[in-house]
Amino acid sequence: MRSRAVATTLCLLLAASLAGALSSCGSGGGGSKAAAPHSTFVGLVSEDVFVGVPGYQDATLAHEKQLGVEILRQTFDWSIIEPRRGRFRFALTDRFVLAAARHGIAVLPILFNAPQWANDHRRSARSNVVDPPRVPTAMAAFARAVVGRYGPTGSLWRQYPNVTKVPIRDWQVWNEPNLPQYWGNKPDAAAYEKLLTVVSDAIHASDRGARVLSAGLSESTLGVPFGTYVRALYAAGARRSFDVFALHPYSSSAHGVLAAVEGTRALMRRYGDAHKPLWITEMGWASAGPPSPFTFDPLAQAQLVANSIQLLAAKRRELRIAGFVYFAWRDARPYPGRSDFWGLHTGLLGRDGGAKPSLASFRDAVERAVG
Repeated sequence: MRSRAVATTLCLLLAASLAGALSSCGSGGGGSKAAAPHSTFVGLVSEDVFVGVPGYQDATLAHEKQLGVEILRQTFDWSIIEPRRGRFRFALTDRFVLAAARHGIAVLPILFNAPQWANDHRRSARSNVVDPPRVPTAMAAFARAVVGRYGPTGSLWRQYPNVTKVPIRDWQVWNEPNLPQYWGNKPDAAAYEKLLTVVSDAIHASDRGARVLSAGLSESTLGVPFGTYVRALYAAGARRSFDVFALHPYSSSAHGVLAAVEGTRALMRRYGDAHKPLWITEMGWASAGPPSPFTFDPLAQAQLVANSIQLLAAKRRELRIAGFVYFAWRDARPYPGRSDFWGLHTGLLGRDGGAKPSLASFRDAVERAVG
């Protein structure tokens, strides 16, 4: 659920709020303090925090932390961070990572969206198609730069030594490449495997303790079927290229979510990957918006949230589930020039910031699952 339009919108929204924002992160003497190791089982997508002004950002992160959120999944848009080769603009991601760290929340970045200098296309700003890089080594260089900025010895933590650091140790390479929209209109598992291998090697060379997640894959009639794509990935040699397998088991029921996880685990066993963890890096249900298999009324949404978390927590050890990420914290407006769709209505909060019944069900389910 990412697009070039989203990236552009984020950049524009943030432009007005950046002045003075980083100064609130502090500076001072002494070495960076390291946060104690923590779980990352409970995750959330909260793009409103990424684009929010500092006061909103701080209040929202405090609320999310209180609910038991341990990690936030966020696109690190390559085209925004490195718009020109070798020229990095870290201000947006610096602000976000530091704000999360002050609340003891980790960040799971999605490395995504090649800038025009790194791909073969010159699409319009209104295009909804995301292109991979011409050569994987270009993205490997980008990966080394972001690990060097946000990893355990990252320059960010040296620049802000009074912030208790929560270094990024988990990195997701791309998003849903089995969908045409997110792979230049031509999904290609073998090409994605090459990118994943080269970028994974670069990340591990920069941080030997890092974990690399595969792109989250979903079942969709719009793209290559999930099972077909996964089998092609393994046939291309992907087994050595990731540490954690990620999936997006969107379903009309909680048991459907679990069944998708169990089916993925069975596929992984078939290819000798039974030992690797699984991470659900997106799941969610809409409480309004256009009809879809994932659109329900607010009370049904709340029940689906609670039941899914409960089932996943119960099977956490058996299926080696590293965590889940709920999509999303708050409803959003349609992207500029685009139509409404169900994915904009999956929030635990409405567009106006009011709590839906699913907010309480999320809180209660997390408390029962992890304490």
